Amino acid sequence: MNRQSSPFPLELADRCVKCGLCLPHCPTYGLENIEGESPRGRISLMQGLATGALEPEPVLLRHLDRCLGCRACEKVCPAGVPYGDLIDAGRSLLVERGIQAPPSRRWLARLLRRPRLLRLATRLAVLPGIRAAGRRLGGLPGRASALLPADARNAHGPDTGAEGELDRARDAEHAQLFLGCVGSAVDGRSLDDTRRLLEAAGWRVRTPAGQGCCGAMDLHAGKPVIARRLAKRNLAAFAGTGPIVACASGCAATLQEYGRLAAEPGEAFAARIRDPAELLAEAPLVFRGGPRRSVTLHLPCTQRNVTGTAPATEKLLRRLPGIELRTLPAGCCGAAGDTFLSQPAMADALLAPLLETLAGDPPDVLVTSNVGCAMHFKAGLARAGLAVPVMHPSSLLLSALESGT
Repeated sequence: MNRQSSPFPLELADRCVKCGLCLPHCPTYGLENIEGESPRGRISLMQGLATGALEPEPVLLRHLDRCLGCRACEKVCPAGVPYGDLIDAGRSLLVERGIQAPPSRRWLARLLRRPRLLRLATRLAVLPGIRAAGRRLGGLPGRASALLPADARNAHGPDTGAEGELDRARDAEHAQLFLGCVGSAVDGRSLDDTRRLLEAAGWRVRTPAGQGCCGAMDLHAGKPVIARRLAKRNLAAFAGTGPIVACASGCAATLQEYGRLAAEPGEAFAARIRDPAELLAEAPLVFRGGPRRSVTLHLPCTQRNVTGTAPATEKLLRRLPGIELRTLPAGCCGAAGDTFLSQPAMADALLAPLLETLAGDPPDVLVTSNVGCAMHFKAGLARAGLAVPVMHPSSLLLSALESGT
């Protein structure tokens, strides 16, 4: 295959001068210390694949599959290499050549595209008999059963009011809540608490019908056509010009990049995406001490490296009177999309040093803004015998808002 005929953006890959400044920041390179597990190594592999110099052999596929998509490399790249775009394009190239993910991962992707079915599956999966059966099956079902939190619950569904309701009121006073797929099935508490917190701050909150998965899983699996279809569905669901609140930082990162999937309408949509903390950091809310004073904050990779909303979250949490706020060291926890399901050994190895930090001085609560990270931490803390609850910032803030202490 020559350079001109390749659908892979070689001109973007050519920006990489192979300086190696990204290596100390790459979690997978840190684990294995081999070039193929680094950003520049993967870029070289994708360049070879796109030009026909390399064939999609198992070792190449393994290196590309193990990329976490944390994008820490982008933050330190002096050449501004858009690594996130490149790894998505490289995986798309593999799909075009007929290379597919294992059946279990393809079924998981199909389930995520159908939030209603996912919510039903979650309600069934928390039943003791179903959970035990999943663990006996092993593989991805067994891992999913182990990771599913005991307190998993669905969020309240979309609004059922008249379609014209938003147009009859001032759009600027409305915040629209994005449910997501995993979040709406597993982390209903965070979504419901975010709604209550926004309403306490004076926002009128709507949950539009017709919304669905953000498309992250398909986009990062090399299936942009499917991701584009999901993006168009969300563009149609979220009318108006007011803020769209995404509780899960992983969803927010993809929603903020809808320009890649839906051109100009996608850019306008992306400009409306907000983390709850961005709307609440200056809100006239009176917080009380609450029962949890020692708070450790985990900043997901998507929040550190893509959305840029970490400062707003920290600023909001520091409004809680009397708390001692600490932040976990930077580094991927291993959740990374479906990595904590599909590659459990690597995911657990990445989580281990963070668990050691927590075990050294256990906080009253661990706070994180991403549902996958929260699930991974909950399971890891349980295995380590650490009774540290894991909460979304909105849930901690709401408990302080309503506290009588």
